[in-house]
Amino acid sequence: MHYIITEKGTTARRIASILSNGEMKKKKIGKTEVYEFDGNVVVGLSGHVFRLDFPPTYNDWNKIEPQKLIDAETVAVALKKELVKTLQKIAKDADSVTIATDYDREGEAIGVEALNVIKEINSSVPVDRMRYSAITDKDIKESFAARSEVDYNLAESAEARQTIDLMWGAALTRFISLTANRLGDDFFSVGRVQSPTLSLLVDKEKEINKFVPRKYWEVHAKLKTEEGETFEVTHKTQKFRDRKEVEEIKARIEAAKEGIVRAVNTKTRVDKPPTPFDTTSFIRAASAIGHTPRRAMAVAEGLYLGGFISYHRTDNTTYPETLDLKTLVKMFHSIEDFGKYAQMLSKKKQLKPTAGKKKTTDHPPIHPVSAVSKDKLDKDQWKIYELVVRRFLATLSDAAKWKDTNVKIEIGEEPLVAKGKELKQPGFLAVYPYQKKEELKLPKLEEGDKLSVVDLNIMEKETKPPNRISQAGLIKKMEELELGTKSTRHEIIGKLYDRVYVQGNPGKPTDKAFALIDSLEKYATMITKPEMTGTLEQEMDRISEGKQKKEEVVDDSKKMLRAVFKEMLANREEIANSLKDALKTAKIVGTCPECGADLFWATSKRRKRFIGCTNYPTCSFSLPLPPSSSGRLIITEDTCDVHPTLFKLRIIKKGKGRPWDFGCPYCNFLRWKAEKEGKS
Repeated sequence: MHYIITEKGTTARRIASILSNGEMKKKKIGKTEVYEFDGNVVVGLSGHVFRLDFPPTYNDWNKIEPQKLIDAETVAVALKKELVKTLQKIAKDADSVTIATDYDREGEAIGVEALNVIKEINSSVPVDRMRYSAITDKDIKESFAARSEVDYNLAESAEARQTIDLMWGAALTRFISLTANRLGDDFFSVGRVQSPTLSLLVDKEKEINKFVPRKYWEVHAKLKTEEGETFEVTHKTQKFRDRKEVEEIKARIEAAKEGIVRAVNTKTRVDKPPTPFDTTSFIRAASAIGHTPRRAMAVAEGLYLGGFISYHRTDNTTYPETLDLKTLVKMFHSIEDFGKYAQMLSKKKQLKPTAGKKKTTDHPPIHPVSAVSKDKLDKDQWKIYELVVRRFLATLSDAAKWKDTNVKIEIGEEPLVAKGKELKQPGFLAVYPYQKKEELKLPKLEEGDKLSVVDLNIMEKETKPPNRISQAGLIKKMEELELGTKSTRHEIIGKLYDRVYVQGNPGKPTDKAFALIDSLEKYATMITKPEMTGTLEQEMDRISEGKQKKEEVVDDSKKMLRAVFKEMLANREEIANSLKDALKTAKIVGTCPECGADLFWATSKRRKRFIGCTNYPTCSFSLPLPPSSSGRLIITEDTCDVHPTLFKLRIIKKGKGRPWDFGCPYCNFLRWKAEKEGKS
């Protein structure tokens, strides 16, 4: 029997249906559903077969020194024992095996995990590999007909990442959490990629906090032509620092009342079409239409598995020459939202796509692979699918052309300017509205035209602090610094939110994040810098290229981690004091309504959460809180309208549930008390 191993059950069903022309039969091997046809059986896994961990003897955080995890052995723990049993049964009956997991680092590792189980029983079974970038009839049948070898180097690079991330994450998390005496749900999570990423956000927030605004003034006027048309102008000097100077300028303009056009310059500006989507540019575009990186990737995965778009994890920004662009465009002729534009593109003699700087051979850029109408997808799926389709069509389109006009005006010897922009040829903007900018039309003006002043005012403004980094911006920054990979960056950002290091978008670090990064930057600098993890990323790439062995890279990583621990152990007391001092501030909920001291939240010895007064035992004011099991507690920046000295609270639920806006703890307590008294 020939077995085809896929990454998920949904993929198994689609591949079996395609290869059998819908004639496959569903059956079970053990408790696993499989699909059989013509001597082939397609089996779906559930992602990784095993997870890497330390043996149970290392589980007690208080008994094992964290640094011992650096050289501890690791074991593979089965994620689903029934699935392992299925693979063992397959091994006894297998004449050949084809790996058909996603073709990337993680997919190759998952395939090899399954192979290892099979080969323990059937070591000589022939093995090959399907490589595809879309789950369509054409792609699957072609990849099945042109099977190649399993890429063990690629799988080894993923195994190296698993080993390194486990070692760094477990050892550092335990050390910092034990040092700060923060265990249970309140532990400190530290990671090789996570911590330098968080450091970027904390450093940006410090920059914002240090910012001192400065006042400046702008001169704005509304002018009227002799034909009665009005338009807006500003002074040539955009920002004035001296209020007195601005007032003098205003007085000169008011005294003149009338101005003259000194020059009118026009030029054509070309707005080039965008390049094809790689994962990073896709996430940034999806963010602009309201999807977080994590959500965008989840929706894209569903569309990929459904056979609507190509593989969504790619570094490529250049379409391969083998991609039949004309056929892809033709698919959309009858789709209402894109039909007219697609028909127009099909009339071009030649489709010349744009191309980015990155060209890889594993997967093409993200593009649509089948047409589907709006009513066949849910709201989120359609938004992402539409984005991918419009981007694809835009990459095959002409440039947009703008007419830019710059007008120089003089009033009372003061130079003023007006700028206009008109879209003359929409080009790709006709199908890609996400990038379109507003037109700003001016009256028809010529040198020597006289203008009268309709309105004149001075606007007082302040310089603004730097912007926080959005999730999409953080993905881009991580790519530039080689933090993580295209497949993991959105997951890392998601973890920062899950672990209550960051709130909102753009992300604002919490006090917990400040406490951690401040301590690490002082006493374990290497953990917060991207250079260290960037070096390891490059070495893992060399493993996949066959230029370096997994063992060498893991050993290099161990050396780095030992150097980190040497620094941390020498400063353990300072780290403990730094974290504890900072966390006291992080737990302040507001001011006590009875004595005016600080209120803080804490967990009792019985693991019950409560709010207490720092003036205890002199002041015994306290409030109950939801139990730890309800989720993590967040102190927001919003204060209560009734009790303005108290901050509102939010509970971040475990899993993917929506946050619970708990609100003011005192108001909640008073409501509960009133309800209890009403019932009695």
